Amino acid sequence: MESTKETGCQAAPEGPILCINNCGFFGSAATMNMCSKCHKEMILKQEHAKLAASSFENIVNGGGSEDVVATEAIKAAAAAPVELKMVPTQARPDDSSSQQVVEAKVKEGPSRCMTCRKRVGLTGFNCRCGNLFCSAHRYSDKHECPFDYRSAGRDAIAKANPVVKAEKLDKI
Repeated sequence: MESTKETGCQAAPEGPILCINNCGFFGSAATMNMCSKCHKEMILKQEHAKLAASSFENIVNGGGSEDVVATEAIKAAAAAPVELKMVPTQARPDDSSSQQVVEAKVKEGPSRCMTCRKRVGLTGFNCRCGNLFCSAHRYSDKHECPFDYRSAGRDAIAKANPVVKAEKLDKI
């Protein structure tokens, strides 16, 4: 202990250091006493804040430098190989070519039979009418299917067996 006072160096702490976010994992001095997951999340939040601030400045100033924002986003994605969420950028109303449409995937409920509303999951049967049915209602006569199987069969046979006619022969 006296040697550390003489040299001016601090001794390493005894035992491992827990993450400062209290997530239960161990942190290190290289990651600012955070675990690797918390450190990556903190870096991503900082990058998103920088991108949001720069895009806000571009909107306020009316600058057309959306390419700069895009290149910053590409650099951020290349620096951190973690899945990034898309943040839609706002474009000027007169520049319709640079507008991006971002659709949020709506969480679908469980798969159910269209007749009895029974949950079918992966064992459901898709009918040609476009609906999903359980094993009891999978046949067309059990669920009053509007699909016309007769005309579909005729069309399939007509495509598979084209009419072959020989050219007329010249009579001698």
